[in-house]
Amino acid sequence: MTEIYRHRDFAPASTFTSSLPIEAEELPERPNWLTALEAFFVRTRPYYWIIQGLMFLVFLLVLGLPLLLPDPPPETTPLSNGTLALQYLLWGIWFPLVFLSVIVFGRIWCGLLCPMGAASELANRYGLQQKIPAWIRWEGTPALSFIVMTLYGQTIGVRDHPEAAAGLFGGTMLLAIAIGGLYGRKKRVWCRHLCPIGRVLGLYSRLGAVQFTPKIRLPGGDAYSQKGACPTMIDLPRKSESRHCIECFRCVHPHAAGSIRLDVRRPGREIEDIRDHRANKAEAWFLFLDTGVALGGFLWLVLPQYQQWRQAFGVFAIQHHWNWVTTVGPSWLMSVHPARAEVFRWLDFILIVFFMLAVMATLTAVLAMLTAASAFLAKRAGADASFGQLFTELGYQYAPIALISLIIGLGAELLEPLRYTAFGASGAGAIRGGLFLMGLLWSVWLGIKILERQQVAPISRLLPLLPGIAGSLFVGLGWWPAIIGL
Repeated sequence: MTEIYRHRDFAPASTFTSSLPIEAEELPERPNWLTALEAFFVRTRPYYWIIQGLMFLVFLLVLGLPLLLPDPPPETTPLSNGTLALQYLLWGIWFPLVFLSVIVFGRIWCGLLCPMGAASELANRYGLQQKIPAWIRWEGTPALSFIVMTLYGQTIGVRDHPEAAAGLFGGTMLLAIAIGGLYGRKKRVWCRHLCPIGRVLGLYSRLGAVQFTPKIRLPGGDAYSQKGACPTMIDLPRKSESRHCIECFRCVHPHAAGSIRLDVRRPGREIEDIRDHRANKAEAWFLFLDTGVALGGFLWLVLPQYQQWRQAFGVFAIQHHWNWVTTVGPSWLMSVHPARAEVFRWLDFILIVFFMLAVMATLTAVLAMLTAASAFLAKRAGADASFGQLFTELGYQYAPIALISLIIGLGAELLEPLRYTAFGASGAGAIRGGLFLMGLLWSVWLGIKILERQQVAPISRLLPLLPGIAGSLFVGLGWWPAIIGL
């Protein structure tokens, strides 16, 4: 049976009765397989805690077991050493695939699999349930969370040392539990506002093929509400965007006329029509910032400029008798592993943080200027919105190239086993190049579709599209050492 969108110009989100006329719009019929899939998730919803409990045990195993195992000898691989195998499982499998998964499945990791979110919600059930403070609800909090966690992970060597990985992820788990125990009432405050990975997945879930659609939609666009069933505080009848939806299926009731239903769409469709899905200025800036800080975390390891800056700053500090700069820092703040020949001093800590922030600021400034140029040219070409709105909408065109570059750069271990197969190093490089090209073309396509929605005539779209293409190429240039496999 065809379902109905009902648009109202009145009443709060919880009200669905009135004598005023209702404007109706038909929802399309769904294929049988999608209806059956929705029914499966609804039917198994009461047992999600079992999956989350198993994931918690896997979490403890992957992080805790390497602490008990000896360091891997030289010339070993994940196929011959348990410690390296667990490290590959974390950084070579989990990290890249959880980001790739959003293109197909959206944020299902957060709602079905993530042990941190589940632990935070469990703590909330028995916690103080205090009012969520304004500093947590601030739109910039998730960006700061991601930036700080990325910087901290680099200074402690989270990818190289099991103690660092256990400390970072274990500390994050404790923080998630603490936040759940303090704030919100039957909500996932951690997942909505503070999780450093959650907001990144939320941003890229706009590219995803999964969509949860209100059967009865109220006007006004996506809104924030601490009432209702949604654990991430979505005002469900006004739901119009994917970024906060963790796909927990609690709002899905197949036989209820006013619930949410599972839909599929063409990947990237939400960004193509970003005007209808609450384009968010803070999120557009977050896209620039998270791409930049992640790139900085990769480049300081491979660029000779970092070593040159380190040397110059060290000489300057010694000349000015800043002896504290050359002392070894605390092991909870930076990598101090003498047995593995890696001991960071305050010099290293300062330079790593400075280098990453400098790369982040540079990339953000370049993308912002190019997006501003696109918005200006689009306005000159007849775009139908203010400069600020055009800027925000056009900022989303970089999502595919940013996501693919992140996976290629920081999830490079995913393709490492191919070096030992018939593909070889050149084959792995070809796959990375192909992924980058796909991300670039997808970003260009999104730029075209966004300009189309901005009412820019086809013949006039090329000029405002050029700065966006330049921005995507600039992102690719930054990640080029990872793409070619250096």
